Amino acid sequence: MLGHWLFWVGALFVVIFVRYLLFSGLYHYLLRLKLRERLRHRIFHYEVGAGAQVQREIRRSAIVSLIFAAFGILVLYLWQAGHTKLFLNLDGPRDFFWLIAGPVAFLMAQETYYYWIHRWMHRPGIYERVHRWHHESIETTAWTAFSFHPLEAVLQAVFLPLSVLIIPMHALAFLTLLAIMTLSATINHAGIEVFPASWSRIPLVRGLIGATHHDAHHKQAKYNFGLYFTFWDKWMGTESPRFREQFRRFTRPE
Repeated sequence: MLGHWLFWVGALFVVIFVRYLLFSGLYHYLLRLKLRERLRHRIFHYEVGAGAQVQREIRRSAIVSLIFAAFGILVLYLWQAGHTKLFLNLDGPRDFFWLIAGPVAFLMAQETYYYWIHRWMHRPGIYERVHRWHHESIETTAWTAFSFHPLEAVLQAVFLPLSVLIIPMHALAFLTLLAIMTLSATINHAGIEVFPASWSRIPLVRGLIGATHHDAHHKQAKYNFGLYFTFWDKWMGTESPRFREQFRRFTRPE
């Protein structure tokens, strides 16, 4: 039984880690190298990430991917045992409702969970033991996305089995959310703002967190604790007062 569990954890680890390498590597190559000249005014820093920092981030990300894999297999076990709210068939109005409402509820719940856990991790005594590793990358790279302490990885990953026990979701929608999580983490850490200036004027998207917002967190650790959205930072007064000006500066035409 243990050998069977370890095999599937190892298999899922390969999937998660390779996905991380592909997302981060392709993002770095396309945006930082191929579009370097076109978007140079949107890049926060140029040469950071070469050598020791990226090597450290990839090593730590491998450990984090293994932890995520273990929790992923736990989700699979709970599903097979019939304990989750995940479903595959669309048999009626209720299933179609949760096809849309499930991912929305998941994102709102994860945003709330992460915001408050993130603030807790910045408390003295907790920060040094749990969160300091991630903030060693003051100038972040696409590889920083999964670079954090194993304890922080557990705190992030535990949300997944809890969510599928409570929130009805289509299984494919859940898998899509996992990919979105990786893509969002890569975008927010890559050190280049990809959202256009016009987004700040559109109500439905101006609350999304991008690279400028999260880069400010790595440089001003007392601000910008959100994961995908800015609403908790706005409500709790923890959004950087410099964020809007920085976003305008990075997205204005060169």
